[in-house]
Amino acid sequence: MSEELKECPSCQSPYGYETGEKEYTCPECSFVWILEEPVDFDQIVVLDSNGAVLNNGDSVVVIKDLPVKGAPKPVIKAGTKVKNIRLAQGDHNIDCKIDGFGAMALKSEFVKKA
Repeated sequence: MSEELKECPSCQSPYGYETGEKEYTCPECSFVWILEEPVDFDQIVVLDSNGAVLNNGDSVVVIKDLPVKGAPKPVIKAGTKVKNIRLAQGDHNIDCKIDGFGAMALKSEFVKKA
């Protein structure tokens, strides 16, 4: 493994480090990528619960109470508005910050576009 750091394609952190054969991990957002495969986040298509296409920077509204383990409040209430979302790959395909909870990853099936 090399000691060379790479910029994270997800959050642009300069501290991505090699964790395997051409595989890098970002310590700030936990994104994992392979160096030869560039990730184009403009090509990710994420749909909300109503089928509307979501984009980076959109605002969404949570449509049902979502339990959160270890949080100061036990649930994110339905109707909570989340501003400035960031799309991600994977099961929880929305990265965001929620007042009172902090950084969070949500599933798009539990939100609707605001």
